[in-house]
Amino acid sequence: MSTGIDLNALELTADPDQQNETFLLAFNSYDGAVFDRLYRDDAISNLSGSPLTGAERTAKITEMLALKPSLKATLRHSYTAGDVQLIVVDYELEVPTPDGGREELRGTCTDVLRRGEDGKWLMAIDRPIPQEQQAAAA
Repeated sequence: MSTGIDLNALELTADPDQQNETFLLAFNSYDGAVFDRLYRDDAISNLSGSPLTGAERTAKITEMLALKPSLKATLRHSYTAGDVQLIVVDYELEVPTPDGGREELRGTCTDVLRRGEDGKWLMAIDRPIPQEQQAAAA
């Protein structure tokens, strides 16, 4: 993680490359509060494997980041229509296992962001799909 960056001041912009970088900085900070600030209050995330919103989403994100996973993501596509943006990224997530090892998960994430009245972009839908699920759906 870069030094000299104020994690409490991270914001998403209309630039999808910058959004991806901000998302990675927040995730890899392991601070659930920092990461959760990138989401709308009513945002839905299925980082846990099932769709969660509100306090449940925040708790699951905080619990997950406390394990110190490592995320890499590469922007594949971005589409903007007014105040809505669809982002598609390929990701690699490395998570600790109970036996002290590490497990690597790969997949594609489709994120929907919305620009609020204040002009700030926030995550509305966060939907990572592991490759295993993609193969099963094919």
